[in-house]
Amino acid sequence: MVSTTLERPDKFRIGRVFNDSFAVISRNIGLYLGLALLFSGLPAIVLRLWTESTLSGTALGDPTAVADPSMMFWNSSVGIAAGLISFILSLLLQSALVRATIEDLNGKRPSFGDCIQIAIRYLLPTLGIGLLVVLGAGLASLALLVPGIILWLGWSVAIPVLIQERLGVLGSMSRSRVLTKGSRWALFGLFLILMIITMVIQSVMAAIILLLDGIVADVAAAMLSTVVSMVLSVATAVSYVELRQVKEGASVEELAEIFS
Repeated sequence: MVSTTLERPDKFRIGRVFNDSFAVISRNIGLYLGLALLFSGLPAIVLRLWTESTLSGTALGDPTAVADPSMMFWNSSVGIAAGLISFILSLLLQSALVRATIEDLNGKRPSFGDCIQIAIRYLLPTLGIGLLVVLGAGLASLALLVPGIILWLGWSVAIPVLIQERLGVLGSMSRSRVLTKGSRWALFGLFLILMIITMVIQSVMAAIILLLDGIVADVAAAMLSTVVSMVLSVATAVSYVELRQVKEGASVEELAEIFS
């Protein structure tokens, strides 16, 4: 397969990122759905069923125990554990899709095993970046919303930087701020459009899920989460490639050389 070398774009363009993202997904729909199901869909179903059975089991066993401090602590612990597991799995998914996206843009055929290997190899540093981004942007948002958004946008491609350039946690976050400088409004527009589309789809799905019951509703909710996670992760990876081409004129081939 002939590798892809793109001309240097004049600026970050939302339309180009959209086109490239969905083109990459369409070329690798089986692989991407498989990765999304592995790291998002199936775990979401399992976690949803586990938390529901745990919490409902506690309530059914002794309705008065719900107000007991020890039971409240247990229920909170279950919710925190489920949230942490989901957070880690979302980072694994993003790392795997970054690898797959760069391979595809380089004209290669990304493999399931290779993407999983990369995701697992960089789990700890991606977790470090994820926690720092959540804490940093979250604390800034508590003071004022706009600084929090700006910080989040500045760090939005830190995980692709980590996977591609291997700069470590702080180095990747710093590098992300350099790459996104001058393009953050465009990035904000990209993610805003994606969030609006997601909210519309979620509203429609919520109405449908209300008509469903039990495991069927859980599966439908998990499938929606899978698709949303996949699109956001791919769009982030494509945005990183776009930013490098805008800032440095780096070809896709040069981005992929790091894995040779």
